[in-house]
Amino acid sequence: MKVIIFGATGMVGQGVLRECLLDPDIERVLAVGRSSTRQLDPRFTEIVHSDLFDLSAIEDKLTGFDACFFCLGVSSFRMNEADYAHLTYDLTFGIARTLSRLNPAMTFSYVSGSGTDSTERGNSMWARVKGRTENALLRMPFRAAYMFRPGMIQPMDGIRSKTPMYQAIISIARPLFPLLRRSFPNAITTTQQLGRAMIVTAKERGPSRALEPRDITKY
Repeated sequence: MKVIIFGATGMVGQGVLRECLLDPDIERVLAVGRSSTRQLDPRFTEIVHSDLFDLSAIEDKLTGFDACFFCLGVSSFRMNEADYAHLTYDLTFGIARTLSRLNPAMTFSYVSGSGTDSTERGNSMWARVKGRTENALLRMPFRAAYMFRPGMIQPMDGIRSKTPMYQAIISIARPLFPLLRRSFPNAITTTQQLGRAMIVTAKERGPSRALEPRDITKY
């Protein structure tokens, strides 16, 4: 399987990339992002591209892939809806539209979030925008599209979040993770579980088009 990862330098993307490089069935991994992962592996290549809203200059390098793991995302903290939608819906939709044209047999896996509002009419701004994004992706002509909705994510293998507020929460909660995982086994997802779930789903088809924390933690 040949895969593209968008957002491989973020906390989730780092975990997904690590699991991809551990999987013997994945023969090639391409990361596309604004900065380098500094990862070295014979199966791995990357494209550092400053404007992810315009992929026209690199389209010839984005063909022949079986799956895309879309891990790009921003926090909605202190953002208005228009700005958040631009960096969430517009960016994701534009990239997915290009990939569906270049790789119609591709499986597209999108990291969304627990509590996403599929009706697009709820009170939570981020949940509405995520719901709108999910709905748009599910209508696209991919072979399959899956929406991953993790709750709290525990980074493993030395991975850290690039979002200071989230990393601060993780650092505080780290000693409590074992207890929290025993008490709420379906509420906390590790980067390992999320990466494995995305890979297995792309290979074998998922149990549903939207995977909640309880689905992800089975992997």
